[in-house]
Amino acid sequence: MAIVKNVPFLIWFYGFLRTIKPIKINIRKHREAGDHEKERTEILKAENAWGRALVKRAGITLNIKSAEALPEGPVVFISNHQSYWDIPVCFAAITEKPFGFVAKESLRKIPVFGSWIEDIRSVFIKRDDARASLKAIEEGIELLKQGFSLVIFPEGTRSKGSEIKEFKKGSLRLAIKAEVPVVPITIYGTFRAYEEKGYVRPAEIDIIIHPAIDTRGMARKEAAELPERVEGIIRSAMP
Repeated sequence: MAIVKNVPFLIWFYGFLRTIKPIKINIRKHREAGDHEKERTEILKAENAWGRALVKRAGITLNIKSAEALPEGPVVFISNHQSYWDIPVCFAAITEKPFGFVAKESLRKIPVFGSWIEDIRSVFIKRDDARASLKAIEEGIELLKQGFSLVIFPEGTRSKGSEIKEFKKGSLRLAIKAEVPVVPITIYGTFRAYEEKGYVRPAEIDIIIHPAIDTRGMARKEAAELPERVEGIIRSAMP
């Protein structure tokens, strides 16, 4: 029954992706030309449209709290991961800076959606392949150096509820090696928009964007303690 309830939303969702296909074409055009600035502009345009449309369609209410303006240039956003809805909610909440995701390889295989996640400059990781994971980290560092931001869910999988799973120890390696700021984000309530009942439904969601942490010149001991520090910040804002 839950699957049937999702059908109208899925039909609308894929129809919506077709309506913003011209942006997708522009993203690829600027990428091929090596114009990263124009590419980022088009990615942000797509993400803003995507976030607003999905949140409105689902009847989601977003309560966004931001401690300060985001730093200039690329950053690594670190967030807990409750739901499939975390991706569009990030699009709706972070409207001034385009970003991709560090995502599991299987997302790339989802028809239409997978190619969009790839086009916004995401990095795909094969969890059981150490060599491929190392290559993905290097790819992510290169993207950050080119000015592209990334979102990482260090739990590695959805919690599907209010609990936060243990963060993976290497989750902040990208930011530290690229020496870009880390921005912790606390998300609460996205599981109610899907996972709680198994179908898309209205929900009230809290998004807390915490102050950025500068990683430039960070000492080895401080870098080693950064994952625990970021996890503590994210947990501190949970209800």
